Amino acid sequence: MTLFPPLDVDHDAPAVTVGDTVLSRAELFAAAGAVARRVSGARMVAVRADASMASVVAVVGALLAGVPAVPVPPDSGPLERAHILRDCAAELLLGEAAWPDLTIPVVPVDVAERAQAPAGAETGATGPEAPPALILYTSGTTGAPKGVMVSAAAIAADLDALAGAWGWTAEDVLVHGLPLFHVHGLVLGVLGALRTGSRLVHTVRPTPAAYAGAGGSLYFGVPTVWSRVCEDEPSARALAGARLLVSGSAPLPVPVIERLRRLTGAAPVERYGMTETLITTSGRVDGERRAGWVGPPLPGVATRLVDDETGAPVPSDGESVGELQVRAPTLFDGYLGRPEATAASFTADGWFRTGDAAVISEDGQHRIVGRRSTDLIKSGGYRIGAGEVEAALLAHPAVREAAVVGVPDDDLGQRITAFVVAPDLAGADADGGDLAGFVARELSVHKRPRSIHFVGELPRNAMGKVLKTALRPPAR
Repeated sequence: MTLFPPLDVDHDAPAVTVGDTVLSRAELFAAAGAVARRVSGARMVAVRADASMASVVAVVGALLAGVPAVPVPPDSGPLERAHILRDCAAELLLGEAAWPDLTIPVVPVDVAERAQAPAGAETGATGPEAPPALILYTSGTTGAPKGVMVSAAAIAADLDALAGAWGWTAEDVLVHGLPLFHVHGLVLGVLGALRTGSRLVHTVRPTPAAYAGAGGSLYFGVPTVWSRVCEDEPSARALAGARLLVSGSAPLPVPVIERLRRLTGAAPVERYGMTETLITTSGRVDGERRAGWVGPPLPGVATRLVDDETGAPVPSDGESVGELQVRAPTLFDGYLGRPEATAASFTADGWFRTGDAAVISEDGQHRIVGRRSTDLIKSGGYRIGAGEVEAALLAHPAVREAAVVGVPDDDLGQRITAFVVAPDLAGADADGGDLAGFVARELSVHKRPRSIHFVGELPRNAMGKVLKTALRPPAR
């Protein structure tokens, strides 16, 4: 079994487009073959993973050579970059020599070069003795970024399960403009297209106009992308011919879902996963699309909820919150060079601890309420998911963005605190009392924010996730 199996497709037809560069499947694999010849025998290679055809060719070339590839964000600062390159001990960097502080050789990637991969090279081998296919670094929100070792077997299992869930075939044209150093943009958005045989159009930047002009049948985006698409109604209406819109990496606000439904004729499918697990739950192309829920487990995936303090099972009743734990063929092979961290991330009976707080309904639908460490708020004896309060805030017509955290409180234990982008309310509801009352009516009184801060914007990472550790009350 290989990551790139032979497919009955036209290998000379346009297969991958990144910006203005177009390659057929035959051209892409020949260019990747040239890279594979250059890196064959290396223990590890880094890739300057900008939004370019060279990045696609570099990653595929490393996979063809059986050499683990480490995508490095092109905008990484010197400290982050130095940590990644030192931690993985990459021998080469594929791509442009755009960083002045490099201490390893740089191998330029020429997308016009053609060669066959070295004799005996396995195209994305998935056997038990195969090295990791990718080393993907976490965001480092709880310390220095860790290298997540992802095998080709895990990638293949995940992509095949998603192809079934989304009806994803070689007849599709996949469109996205997501970064090529994360699971969403690289594993799903590039390797997924190559495995299914669908054409890929990467728009370099995920602008509404670029999405509208791409003529895709399948679109990937994150909530920020879909929110901006909705604000450009002509572009949103141009997506009405798409077969499926997919959203991930963060919860999609209900108002955005409803606007997409109105403008395109269909609600998007939401899915859930992590770097360590790949995608584990997803809505189905022919299934229910329940706003705020990320679907049932994919085939081969098992999930459970446990109490984060006692470890006791939490019922799947659609209301009880617990830590989500996962068993699946899509799980990572461990953190690079960190056996203790790897061991700590699994339970004694072999379940991966996601660290996410979630709810599971009786029919197997999942709702993620946030990170257990930052989004499970214990206030006045209640366990409250920050995501639920955020969803209620976003249901207010004047609220554009919202983030909720728990702040230490001598009386309540934690005080529910919201940071809200709502310019029209900032003056009229200076203390947030009206907005807190709105949440109390939508949910219940004990779930209302006790403090609301109006801000100009929320801090986010490259994938659009709010950086809650960076939230600070505005100066008075």
